[in-house]
Amino acid sequence: MLVIAFILAVSLLPEGAFLALAAAWLTLAAVSLLARIGPLPMLRGAFIALPFAIAAFPLIFTRPGRPIADVDLGLFTLTLSGEGLIAFATILLKSWVSVQAAALLVFTTPFHDLLEGLERLRLPRLMVAIIALMYRYLAVLTGEATRMMRARASRAAVPPGRKPPHWTWQGRVVGNMVGALFIRAYERSERVYLAMQSRGYAGHLRHLHDRPFPRPQLALLLLALAGLAAFELSAHTWVPRR
Repeated sequence: MLVIAFILAVSLLPEGAFLALAAAWLTLAAVSLLARIGPLPMLRGAFIALPFAIAAFPLIFTRPGRPIADVDLGLFTLTLSGEGLIAFATILLKSWVSVQAAALLVFTTPFHDLLEGLERLRLPRLMVAIIALMYRYLAVLTGEATRMMRARASRAAVPPGRKPPHWTWQGRVVGNMVGALFIRAYERSERVYLAMQSRGYAGHLRHLHDRPFPRPQLALLLLALAGLAAFELSAHTWVPRR
């Protein structure tokens, strides 16, 4: 819940609040050091947000404001505005910090605890079950794909001095492998579902024991939420922008 509140607070920051974004990132870096992870793993994991942030790149040219430079493309000319550049940089940094917060949560929390947290946040049970099965089924798909790759390598050995097969043949083989992997995955999912039903699966995950929420952790959560509220208020009032 705290990570969701943190991401929401970062998302609601005003445009140009770079100092507040820097404070949020320094907080994440400090927490990662306390968790003995370090900021570098989070930085590497945050690059996944770059392709989605590029969707905001047209704001540099479409947001009206103070012109900075002109880009001549022959048929038309694009005007680079300062306000558009600030808006794009804000969206990029917000996405970057938010993904790092999610990565820190994944690095420090076991997967079954994450699922239990999603259930306590009243996420639909069907969605939680889909996430859990998808996570556990990745190992099955990886093992199946590894066996198929090993079988392909054993049937496509190239003697010394001979050229490897043409890329068209390799592409055709890869296409057949993808189709076979889909069929095998579908058949395996049917067998897994039947095995789950025979063991009493009723559409949602069950836990052996229900862990209560300790009062010290509840007090710490409320204190952190109050700190996030103060951070958001200060970012909108007196923290310098741009």
